Amino acid sequence: MTSVLLIYPYFKPRRDRSVFRFPPLGVGYIAASLLSAGHEVQVIDCTFLTRDEAMQQALAARAEVVGIYCMVTMLEDSFWFARRLRANCRLLVAGGPLPSCDPAPFLDSFDVVVNGEGEETMRELLSAYSQGADLQRVRGIAYRSRAAGQQEAGIVFTPERPLMKDLDRIPFPAREKLPNTNYIQYGRKKYGFSITTVMSTRGCPYRCEFCSNVVFGGSYRERSAGNVVDEIEQTLSLGYERISFADDVFTLKRERVLAICAEIQRRGLRFQWECLGRVDAMDYPTALRMKDAGCTRIYFGIESGNDQILKLMDKKITLEEARRSVHAAHRAGLQVGAFFILFYPGDTDDTVLETLRFAGSLPLDYLGLTMPYPLPGTALLERVKDRHPRNWRPEDSRFGNHVLIFDAGFSEAKMCFGILKGRVEFEIQKRLGRLAPFCLRLFEMPTDALFRLLK
Repeated sequence: MTSVLLIYPYFKPRRDRSVFRFPPLGVGYIAASLLSAGHEVQVIDCTFLTRDEAMQQALAARAEVVGIYCMVTMLEDSFWFARRLRANCRLLVAGGPLPSCDPAPFLDSFDVVVNGEGEETMRELLSAYSQGADLQRVRGIAYRSRAAGQQEAGIVFTPERPLMKDLDRIPFPAREKLPNTNYIQYGRKKYGFSITTVMSTRGCPYRCEFCSNVVFGGSYRERSAGNVVDEIEQTLSLGYERISFADDVFTLKRERVLAICAEIQRRGLRFQWECLGRVDAMDYPTALRMKDAGCTRIYFGIESGNDQILKLMDKKITLEEARRSVHAAHRAGLQVGAFFILFYPGDTDDTVLETLRFAGSLPLDYLGLTMPYPLPGTALLERVKDRHPRNWRPEDSRFGNHVLIFDAGFSEAKMCFGILKGRVEFEIQKRLGRLAPFCLRLFEMPTDALFRLLK
């Protein structure tokens, strides 16, 4: 048995305005996998901690092995933990999307990088570590190795690990290791109800230019309806009142969605849930069945209000499909949210304003607007790599929680003005009723002109 500490290094940015706050499923899955193999596992989720509190807990854990999760927004904090814990553990492991994309920089501070899906890899890594075996036997990792006579260690990449096919065999996330009371209290204060996530599928078969799928690759794998609802029941027993499906695209297969709805109803479960769907995978009858099974809200990643920009993004949807699906979900009684990326490479002043007009023409209950982020492992990063992409640093933000991480064709000030303009227009439409069209025209004319003047 090995003592293991897993760290989720998320600290709320100073200017963060995001309303979403969910427990880290990935860390929960790794913890469950290691617990099932007999290891002693502690988890530090930093979401509700200060840096000093988190570090005190990490040092007090006295774990032999420390695993640190990392994505783009957590890069500096991941290395901050690594530097301070280096002398206090025997094996330091990095995992998550960013190390999977580019292991080399992490191997200056970590002993091993886990590439991709981590449950089986971490179990085998700990087995090899405890037996003093050659790490080259472990599929799906990268580490430094110094051959005889070499002064500098070279990087060893072991063979890629196949993705797990039968997701029903994976233990449910070890939620008991996460700060559920904090998440429940946060949710009730922020939204009026507690909510957490469940992942019923892994991966997405689509290849949107801006989307990073490095952990699950281009796979799409499903859990059975019974297995999904078993986890839902377990999760609700912890005191959570609602479920948000964390799937990349929950509605991809209609038959699977209907099977989950039927299983929820068969068991007589009464809870509300929400999910993310594609606009080319939603119709009115499906939306009705979802509503009957407790679904209250669906989010669509529409991304642009211009068909040419959608083609550039490789979204493989059309504005007509987007309009039809949003109206179908709305007509079925679901709340509808939509996400749009403004100022995408290829956008112009005209297409950005088209996107804002298109968003405003839809019956939305939630509107998410963001600037583009060329993430590691995406085709978008490849397209803009000559525009000096840089690390995401929340302290660099001068406008809310948005950070420009490459040299775009628009200034950061113009981008943030456009996002703010879109949010105000949405609130006007949402709150002013019959006065909205008149007030919107009064607002749009001067702000459109100012928007075009900004560089």
